[in-house]
Amino acid sequence: QYNQGLASHAALVERLISQIEREEKRERELKAKASAHIKAGNNEPAARYALSLQEVRKELDDNRRQLEDAEKTYKELTKARDVTIQEAKRKIESLKFGIQDMKIQKATAELSEMATGMVSELGGSGETLDRLEGIVREQREKAAGRARVARDSVDMSEVKLKESEENALADMALADLASELGVTLDEKTPEASEAPVEEEPESESEKAGM
Repeated sequence: QYNQGLASHAALVERLISQIEREEKRERELKAKASAHIKAGNNEPAARYALSLQEVRKELDDNRRQLEDAEKTYKELTKARDVTIQEAKRKIESLKFGIQDMKIQKATAELSEMATGMVSELGGSGETLDRLEGIVREQREKAAGRARVARDSVDMSEVKLKESEENALADMALADLASELGVTLDEKTPEASEAPVEEEPESESEKAGM
């Protein structure tokens, strides 16, 4: 409705502008005719045109003042509309913030009530929790005992045998790869590398020299 009123006022402004343009054209025509008759010495028709010219100029002045007031009013209405829209937007944003804050406060209150209820329930079932804790501890201890028994019953000889088999397979794979590459491997056994070096017996000449 406000925009419709603003549009009607804008239409009034446009109508006044068109009317002023017509009157300005009429003014020029009357002025030209009156001037022509005055120069020709035709005072009677010149007087009639002069009188019409005065009336047109009076209407023209009135319409110009109306146009000025109408344009001023239109600008004020437009400014008032813009201010109203901005204020409405501000209120909408404020309402949005208020709604969000209300939702947060409501959710916080519900969570607080829920937590309070849980604390009350837990406080009233202390014996049940202690019993559950004991059951869990007992099951954990039993599991630890079973793991220890299983670990102690492992046959280490079988483990060592598997380890030896893996080492032998690794040596065979290395030999195959060396043969494929045409590389000669140094054959060294751990016993040979770790055996102590025997000292050579001294010769007869070395003993004589001493």
